[in-house]
Amino acid sequence: MDQQQTPRFFIHGPSPFVRVIVFSTLSLLLMASDSKFNYLTPVRDALTVALKPLQTLANSPFVLYRNIGNYFISKQSLQDEVEVLKKQAIFQSIQVQAIQSLKNENDQLRTLMEAAKVASQPAHLAEIMYTGRDPFTHKVIVNMGSENHVVAGQAVVDSAGIVGQVTRVFPYTSEVTLLTDKSLSIPIQVERNALRAISFGHGRDNVVNLPYLPANVDIQKGDRLVTSGIDGIYPAGLAVAVVDSVKTNASSPFAQIIAKPLAGIQNHRQLLILSSDTENLIAQDIQKTLTLDAQKQLDKKQTSARSGDAKP
Repeated sequence: MDQQQTPRFFIHGPSPFVRVIVFSTLSLLLMASDSKFNYLTPVRDALTVALKPLQTLANSPFVLYRNIGNYFISKQSLQDEVEVLKKQAIFQSIQVQAIQSLKNENDQLRTLMEAAKVASQPAHLAEIMYTGRDPFTHKVIVNMGSENHVVAGQAVVDSAGIVGQVTRVFPYTSEVTLLTDKSLSIPIQVERNALRAISFGHGRDNVVNLPYLPANVDIQKGDRLVTSGIDGIYPAGLAVAVVDSVKTNASSPFAQIIAKPLAGIQNHRQLLILSSDTENLIAQDIQKTLTLDAQKQLDKKQTSARSGDAKP
């Protein structure tokens, strides 16, 4: 009997090793021919275009992650930059304010020097240190005292007019009572008609009043009040105030006159302390006395010398 042959259910091709050799050889040949003739370039370009959407879709998660990270990084960076710019703006604003303050102070000092020349009297440049502790009085403390030859009673002015008067003196500081204080009075005259009067501090509202003037007194709103100079403390002609209101009452024989000071009492730090005429006279008397004493001593020495020469 013929031996029965088993049928094959799977057709077996070349072995895997043979396949690797064949396909590797084919790949090398294709690579060599493509590098020499470039006939696969259109195919590669077509495949690149065809696969572009797939590449974009595959890379989209990474692109989205990178963009989100850049967004937050950029936002934080911008916020930090804004903070730095804000700080720089604040510092520059402070510097500008300081420069403007120095400029204003310099202008004020120049004006004070001009006022000192106009007053034609020796003056001390003083600076306000602080205001008085009593809220019911109008007083300031300045940085000039007896060590700077400041004495009580000296007039205090600024570039616009009378500020007040030195009332207490310490070695290195002095107390200045402002013309709006109730305890301070200043002899004044109306610049328009030379009418003399005395102004008193009102004690509040930063104004002065002119009491005890008759109801028919020739004073009008807007009249300028200046120092009369009759007290020997305030030089004549310095601005004091401007009349703000003139009221009369049928039940009173006196007019109610309110004036606003011209000096920048609340606006400046620098003031001028003027030497009073009385102080100048005292200084002149002291100088004359010292000169006479020195002359007497010299005469005595000369007389003694002559007597000694005459004895032999």
